Amino acid sequence: MQAAAAALAVLSVLLGLDGLQAHRAEPNQNHTEPKKKKNQPHIIFILTDDQGFNDIGYHNPTLKTPTLDKLAAEGVTLENYYVQPICTPSRSQLITGRYQIHTGLQHSIIRPSQPSCLPPHMDTLPERLRQAGYATHMVGKWHLGFYRKACLPTRKGFDSFFGSLTGSVDYYSYGSCDGPGLCGYDLHDDEGVAWGQEGKYSTTLFTQRARKILESHDPADRPLFLLLSLQAVHTPLQSPKSYIYPYRDMANVARRKFAAMVSTVDEAVRNVTYALRKHGYYRNSVIIYSTDNGAQPFTGGSNWPLRGRKGTYWEGGVRGVAFVHSPLLRRRRRVSKALLHITDWFPTLVALAGGNASESRGLDGFDVWSTISEGRESPRQEILHNIDPLHKPPAGTTKWGATASGPKKPKKKKIQKKKIQKKKIQKKKIQKKKIHKLKPKQKSAFRLKSTKKPQTFSQLKATKPLPQSKPKPKTRAQARNQRPSHHSPRPKSYSSGAPPRPPSQIQSRPRSKSRRNASQNQDRPQSGSKAQLGPHPGPRNGSRPAAGSPPPPWDASVQAAIRVGDWKLLTGDPGHGDWVPPQMLPTLPGRWWNLERSVSPPPEAPPLQNVWLFNITADPCERRDLAAQRPDVVRRLMARLAHYNQSAVPVYFPPDDPRADPARHAGAWVPWVEEEEGEGEGGRYHGVYKKGRGGKKKRKNPRCPLCKLRSFFLKLNTGMMSNRI
Repeated sequence: MQAAAAALAVLSVLLGLDGLQAHRAEPNQNHTEPKKKKNQPHIIFILTDDQGFNDIGYHNPTLKTPTLDKLAAEGVTLENYYVQPICTPSRSQLITGRYQIHTGLQHSIIRPSQPSCLPPHMDTLPERLRQAGYATHMVGKWHLGFYRKACLPTRKGFDSFFGSLTGSVDYYSYGSCDGPGLCGYDLHDDEGVAWGQEGKYSTTLFTQRARKILESHDPADRPLFLLLSLQAVHTPLQSPKSYIYPYRDMANVARRKFAAMVSTVDEAVRNVTYALRKHGYYRNSVIIYSTDNGAQPFTGGSNWPLRGRKGTYWEGGVRGVAFVHSPLLRRRRRVSKALLHITDWFPTLVALAGGNASESRGLDGFDVWSTISEGRESPRQEILHNIDPLHKPPAGTTKWGATASGPKKPKKKKIQKKKIQKKKIQKKKIQKKKIHKLKPKQKSAFRLKSTKKPQTFSQLKATKPLPQSKPKPKTRAQARNQRPSHHSPRPKSYSSGAPPRPPSQIQSRPRSKSRRNASQNQDRPQSGSKAQLGPHPGPRNGSRPAAGSPPPPWDASVQAAIRVGDWKLLTGDPGHGDWVPPQMLPTLPGRWWNLERSVSPPPEAPPLQNVWLFNITADPCERRDLAAQRPDVVRRLMARLAHYNQSAVPVYFPPDDPRADPARHAGAWVPWVEEEEGEGEGGRYHGVYKKGRGGKKKRKNPRCPLCKLRSFFLKLNTGMMSNRI
């Protein structure tokens, strides 16, 4: 009996321990799910439009942005952060995590009348966050296409959407135009038109909707992803008068209005962060603030001291203002100079939400949360800014109008102006000296002015009268070598292998610069540098490159830009490349136009240049071009461009569709293509520049005598609109 009792006691003890262990294991299992939800932070992404590097208080104290300054100071300021130079590419790379060469959007923005949007086969950031259990909402500007309903934000992963679909909307009337006479109302709530909101300032209206979402959502139930894509500070320059008054001392009216709009953004962020604290989001939230591209200086923005502007691949167009504010950051109150790109937000936020970013194929971004939160080294070592094969300049010319074989042809207006001035001088000589021998020369000048046939440069040089004397005719080489140069020399083109000038000519005329010397092969190291703004001495010997030297790995006339480590390479036409100081003058272009030039602009175009190389770490303002000194680096970066170009998809830039006219849709911009028709668009529609078989047949069709004329105007309109950013 005692043995049986002891056995029962031991058995009961064992059963009790097992029960206790089971009892302890059960709460741990039940606690697993809340713990996972607790580790999923609420993500608030605030995206501004056209805010430049110098358009925030901690870069420029003249702008009053106390909320943004405080959030950045208490978080991590991203000072080596890059975006794209225009709206659609930046937004597409944020949503998809892919470079625009992989989405077909590498050429320009999506205009309201274009049947284009994000590729349907690519997953998006809100879709991945929704799969991770997030509630996803978007408020503000979309600008990623809407020609069919499958392109709308609510079909790309957002549970709700309130905002505009096009790129530029009036802040009060919500009217959006795509050229003269093609205007419509653009404010949408989910997939319907939000009529009756006229008169309400868009920044205020979008902020109110964001606060309403935060108020109605339960932060303890599901994590939240809110994309607040503000329209500000994009044109038109509109803001309430109360925000303009603090900047009344600014002489430049555009800058004054722009600064007021920045203040409205600061107040909007203050209201959103207040709502986060009030409704219990803040302690488990990540606030990301970013611009979509650089500013446009001629409409009030400023990228100073960076070079370039919106729409260009200089630092002023692609280096963005950004910071991260969160109580979850391990190292706060610091400035990060790690290399980051807008494509990095996709894998970073997916991983932060507990998802697996590797399930999305073809991502070009990196998970950089440890870089931001802990200060570790960035996994990103290079950035492909873009490759745009459609932005290739005409054969032998650049944006300055120069040819590969010689200086550009003087513009017709300038030629006529010079001839009129010379004609007046000749008339004065006739009246003063009464020499009848000058009458034939006057008649010749009149005949040159009245001619309508374009003249070549050689003809102009032969017929150009000199006011003082008549020198003996010179050979073409002598005339080219004695042409003065009023500008700092530019790096040489890789598109031509013409021989350089002899060293004797370089020594006799150190400031002389010929087209042949500017377009020679650049594989040999140079002894001079543009960094000193002096004349480039050129190669030490005048021999041609070796016959066995390898050709350049990249067509330098194609517009492209890449960053690898400290080095940045630009080819083709990177865009307007001035350093524009803060606009404090009341008129444009004003006196500041010559502040960054040591000499006056040259009367003739500078030599052809389509290659630039900069050490961005040592020279963030891109003032010292090292392409001539480091041809080895140029070749290495060109090889990287060629590598990326192998995976590029064809450019998708279709012509306008007349069915998009808002007049056909009750005066609003709405999807105009049916879903069945839209599904077939991709198979039979290859974009305006990709010639299909059907296009060739139409072009050769004798039944359409106006086809050539229509094609000409179509290409003309497409080129004009694609360049209007």
